[in-house]
Amino acid sequence: MSILEAIILGIVQGLTEFLPISSTGHLTLAGKFMNLISEENPEQWTAFIAVIQLGTMLAVLVYFWKDLINIIKDFVHDNIVKPVKYSGQKINSKLGWLIIIGTIPVVIIGLAFKDAIEGALTKNLYVIATSLILLALILALAEKVAKFKKNVENTTILDSIIIGIAQAISLIPGSSRSGTTITAGLFVGLNREAAARFSFLLSVPAVLKFIDQTMAVNIIVATVVSGISGYLAIDFLLKYLKKNTTFVFIFYRIVLGIFILILLFNNIIQP
Repeated sequence: MSILEAIILGIVQGLTEFLPISSTGHLTLAGKFMNLISEENPEQWTAFIAVIQLGTMLAVLVYFWKDLINIIKDFVHDNIVKPVKYSGQKINSKLGWLIIIGTIPVVIIGLAFKDAIEGALTKNLYVIATSLILLALILALAEKVAKFKKNVENTTILDSIIIGIAQAISLIPGSSRSGTTITAGLFVGLNREAAARFSFLLSVPAVLKFIDQTMAVNIIVATVVSGISGYLAIDFLLKYLKKNTTFVFIFYRIVLGIFILILLFNNIIQP
């Protein structure tokens, strides 16, 4: 992998990690075009994706650092320093519990299906194209039936569990972690910005993965670039969803999914 390829992949990762259009799908498609994915050792590509996700995790930490500090401070106070029942805890302390609870499903499923996630099936473009189109249709349904009444502070434990399960479903490539969690957020009544904000906060523990690969220069470059572009993507989406629907992403996912299928059916690219 060259430095230029690393920069391109870093930009792709950063821009697509937080937009509901699937970073894994875009990275895998780019990796196929660049001939960077080994058919014999697909787990190497999974490890690479895990490493550069540290950049987008850093973007979340930087963008939401005030929120995260307040969550940690109130959580420690209400649960350790002066413990009180959940019902009497501050909003930030409750949000800390919701993030923890929402993370449990992806941890359990991630460990249970670790081999499948790292295997060749999750790099298959047929799977990615199908997931892109299917989740686009589900997101479109959410846009139609959602009530958009709740803010982040109105999120319940049940909401967190549902969104957490949706995050676990995002382990299917092409579905999009932000896409599945925002969709679930809309279904449980969150407004668009609140669904995106909770999705981003939920991503912090979700992307903390054990990485045993050496940090080569090109991987470091890709990670840094993904962090910068990821920060810009977070800022864009939160501002965009204040006044707009997610239909532009729905249409994009469907078009991209169809495009990938056309490439596959014409043997222009291998699955």
